[in-house]
Amino acid sequence: MSQTVRGVIARTKGAEVELVDVVVPDPGPNDVVVRVQACGVCHTDLAYRDGGINDEYPFLLGHEAAGIVESVGDRVTHVAEGDFVVLNWRAVCGECRACKRGQQQYCFATHNASQKMTLTDGTELSPALGIGAFIDKTLVHEGQCTKVDPAADPAVAGLLGCGVMAGLGAAVNTGNVTRGQSVAVIGCGGVGIAAVVGARLAGASTIVAVDLDDTKLEWAREFGATDVVNSSGTDPVAAIQELTGGFGADVVIDAVGRPETYEQAFYARDLAGTVVLVGVPTPEMRLEMPLLDFFGRGGSLKSSWYGDCLPERDFPMLVDLHLQGRLPLEKFVSERIGLDAVEAAFGAMKSGSVLRSVVTL
Repeated sequence: MSQTVRGVIARTKGAEVELVDVVVPDPGPNDVVVRVQACGVCHTDLAYRDGGINDEYPFLLGHEAAGIVESVGDRVTHVAEGDFVVLNWRAVCGECRACKRGQQQYCFATHNASQKMTLTDGTELSPALGIGAFIDKTLVHEGQCTKVDPAADPAVAGLLGCGVMAGLGAAVNTGNVTRGQSVAVIGCGGVGIAAVVGARLAGASTIVAVDLDDTKLEWAREFGATDVVNSSGTDPVAAIQELTGGFGADVVIDAVGRPETYEQAFYARDLAGTVVLVGVPTPEMRLEMPLLDFFGRGGSLKSSWYGDCLPERDFPMLVDLHLQGRLPLEKFVSERIGLDAVEAAFGAMKSGSVLRSVVTL
């Protein structure tokens, strides 16, 4: 039978979120009900609330989550009741053109639950990134569940579901950072700090962190940046070049996603270097640069979707590294809050005073 639980919704564009009753249906044949234990507050959820994604209100917010499988559909083979899982929004289909050419990280037809969760009056909810995890229990497709070691703290493991994976993967998977390379990261929020961590994990010798906020730059140092640049008073391109022998960085990661930061990333890389865009632009943004510079500098210009991750490959490995003490994911958790504090967490995120607020249930 269906269950009625508490969930956080965005009812209309820009309005404060609400904690309401949500009806979670029984799982369909390939669906899973997950009892959510923790869910990070991500900038994408704020973008949903403010209409930056689409206008399919009301939204059930939350997507960066971990929990316990409570019940499964009769065709589910991927997970079982009692499994500890991290939720993901890339449930690889195996059938689309990307999957068939061996590029599952670009899967164009990822799976979602076969039914909608609703308000008590029957209004269908649009779950953020197909998940909707600011809730006691959520309904997802089995492929959206990745089993990991249950020894991990849910508040820590759940961060792999979006922001940490996006940043770390931008360095390791998309940027292909290798030992001895130089890396610059522009923007040191949660995703940018995760890119710093990824660059360090990959063995980069020089990691330059760039931001307007000294507090965020101090975070970057704590997570492995070798150098920091406050771009409010210093030209970041010149500074990155100076810190890399006058050449520019081998890989520059734009974790902001604005025209001005992308241009900085473009010119702050070495000839034939790589730019990785992982910050998400808004639809109205435009970029105007000399086409000759694109030709003359060579190299690669890449966008990183979800850190080009494969959840089944990456999540268990990263959790294992964390449990071995080699990946300090616990440092990302700035505060633990309840479901009723999501709106306040949005304010803290916008002020830059936290890396991640995490809802714990």
